Amino acid sequence: MKLFRRPKKPGVVPMPLWLQGMFELGQAAVLSALVVILPLTGVWAANGFSDRDYASLARLSGQAWLLLHGVPLSLTFPAGTVGPEESGGLLSLIPLGLTLIPFFLCWRAGRRLARASYTDQLWQALLGALGTYALLGVVAAYFSANDDVSISLVAGALVPLISAGLGVIIGAHREAGSWVRLIGMDLTDWIARTSQHSRWAGSYLWAAVRAGVVGISAALGLSALLLVAVVVLNWAEMVAIYERLDAGIIGGIVLTVAQLGLIPNFVGWTLSWASGAGFALGAGSTISPLETTVGPLPAMPILAVLPSGQLEFAYVALIIPVAAGVLAGWWFLREGENHFDEWLGIKVHARWFTATASTLCLGGIIGIASGVMAAAAAWISSGSLGIGRFTEIGPDPLWTGIWVAAEVAVGVVIGYAAGPWLERGRSRRPGVAAEALDNA
Repeated sequence: MKLFRRPKKPGVVPMPLWLQGMFELGQAAVLSALVVILPLTGVWAANGFSDRDYASLARLSGQAWLLLHGVPLSLTFPAGTVGPEESGGLLSLIPLGLTLIPFFLCWRAGRRLARASYTDQLWQALLGALGTYALLGVVAAYFSANDDVSISLVAGALVPLISAGLGVIIGAHREAGSWVRLIGMDLTDWIARTSQHSRWAGSYLWAAVRAGVVGISAALGLSALLLVAVVVLNWAEMVAIYERLDAGIIGGIVLTVAQLGLIPNFVGWTLSWASGAGFALGAGSTISPLETTVGPLPAMPILAVLPSGQLEFAYVALIIPVAAGVLAGWWFLREGENHFDEWLGIKVHARWFTATASTLCLGGIIGIASGVMAAAAAWISSGSLGIGRFTEIGPDPLWTGIWVAAEVAVGVVIGYAAGPWLERGRSRRPGVAAEALDNA
């Protein structure tokens, strides 16, 4: 099956797919590099890096480019810098907001490559594209290393492929319209050969997983709204920190860009805080609705939104993952794929038991799905600054997953149980409107 017919003009030889893949992702790498090179060059031109020449600035830009792709940097601090002896640490806190830049650039490249390829030839474009990105990652890791920063060449080659590869594949799928057209494999015949019970079980579990996606998406969305509200309420304190820093126009812009790049991280931290698991800003610190213990923090304006003092009503935030679970349960009801309840109703003729058991089982499955995704979000949003006590930053993935799973499960039970009443109210309104039209 073919995706698109490659355009041909008389006397014009189309570009080989592997070469087009190299060009597309090479372009994405250059554009994403400019995102870090231009601000750092502005700071350097304003004498913000008085002890650096341009070669040193280029290495710093390469390190920043690798970091926004998720490549950890091993830092070495000479004696007398942060302690009496030489020390080291791992810088692994990824600015997820900046990671979205190469992701969307590669997403665009994936669409263009899919448009230019036949289905059985798309692998050529992907091979050239991802091979080029891996090669650029190795080059950046090799030339960006110095006495203070060491970078694994293997990590430099493979880790950037995560964001780039996801972007290319999702973009190609978006252009193709379906996975069947993308990979040339139709699973319909294979599914048709399975038993009815297997198809029901697969539909049930797939719908439950998608409901888990609805749950975690709603939880992250509500957490983002909570973060925005807290930023608005603490705007004056943030402005005061900006004024005390007095970083100048260029310094203020770079600081703002760095904070914007960490916004997705902060959303993940907010979800962990709202779930009750909390997060850390340094070894030994705890920030949660139930307890807040922090030490000295760097002068970063966004940190002015951290909760302080007595938080009598902070536990109300626990309603966020529960409300997300309610939406997930209602969505699953509207999907109509509760085949486990149907099977249980055939085996046991006590509706009070089958309804309770199937709803509790559904809550557990969707809760686990949302909890796993919440743990993944907590993991990628946390990291280390590699210096002092700031080697532990962000939420604990295990506890975040457990808390979110339990709370979403409770919400799913409520949402699925209340769904029929909500649907009944929705079905009445069109009837009332139709009756009004008939009377008119």
